[in-house]
Amino acid sequence: MARPDCPDFGDSAGAYSENGIPVVDMDVLVNGDSDQRSAAIRHLGRACEDWGFFMVINHGVPESLQGATMDACKELFSLPTEEKAEYMDAAPMDPVRVGTGFNSAVDGAKFWRDYLKMFAHPELHCPAKPANLRGTATEYATRTRGLMLELTTAISESLGLDGGRIAEALKLESCFQILVGNHYPPAGPGVGAIGLPTHSDHGLLTLLFQNGVDCLQVKRSGEWLLAKPIPGSFFVIAGDQLEIVSNGRYKAALHRALVDDEQARMSFVSLIGPCLDAVVEPIPELAREAPEGAEFRGIKYREYMEHQQSNKLKDNAALDIVRVQREILTRGLAQQLSD
Repeated sequence: MARPDCPDFGDSAGAYSENGIPVVDMDVLVNGDSDQRSAAIRHLGRACEDWGFFMVINHGVPESLQGATMDACKELFSLPTEEKAEYMDAAPMDPVRVGTGFNSAVDGAKFWRDYLKMFAHPELHCPAKPANLRGTATEYATRTRGLMLELTTAISESLGLDGGRIAEALKLESCFQILVGNHYPPAGPGVGAIGLPTHSDHGLLTLLFQNGVDCLQVKRSGEWLLAKPIPGSFFVIAGDQLEIVSNGRYKAALHRALVDDEQARMSFVSLIGPCLDAVVEPIPELAREAPEGAEFRGIKYREYMEHQQSNKLKDNAALDIVRVQREILTRGLAQQLSD
């Protein structure tokens, strides 16, 4: 029997962790022969369609870099308040933010979380302290951005498109990238605190790793599943822009962060989205194939992100501003109400 941290890749249907989460091997996607790569792309497509969430292994980002990034973030959280003050009253679209909750101006309550958010591409914005944060964040952003762009190529192919089609549509050569460090203090017994409520991510793809305290949950088929990572792996989370550009074939994953009673939890996120000025809409080839046509209207990513970041987190409610409201469904509902 395979160990939980060594998934069995002998099955052509693809690999899964012990709790059923799909596992994607980047080495096969990048270096496999044509048959291996085709099977891996089909597996990736199923992971995006059935879950919107998977793990990636053999990704080329050193564990030492992951650890250094986490350590630098931890050092920032431990700085005196006055050394972080200039970033603590930042607005949702400011390039560096330090705070609690999601957006304490609109939360109404502070979730059990401290965070650092830094815009990382096209330009890195970084606090001056700790001194080692900028160099570490620069390397980490570059490595993880490259990984997510490689995944985007494979995802494009899994939709039956040319590998560069999504990148072209979203102007990913000028993609937006943000780094987020999260610290969830222990809540203590009986508190029942939430780190972050149920939400989907505003971007295209999110990479996440954590410090060994398993408190990330993903929703699938109406049930919450505790996500337990394979050591050294990343979780990959499909975001709202992937749902839009795929015309709803690949859903943004709903997830939430719990808080441990006794141990502090840390996680670090690297997220990419379209160019901020790109108009995101379903790729025409996919819309033409769909029985109902385009499921979403076009919107500039900057406008979408501003909307999502300025409101309370609530499931994937931000997508409602771009969903196409079917006139036929509206008429049908009106008819039912009148009967």
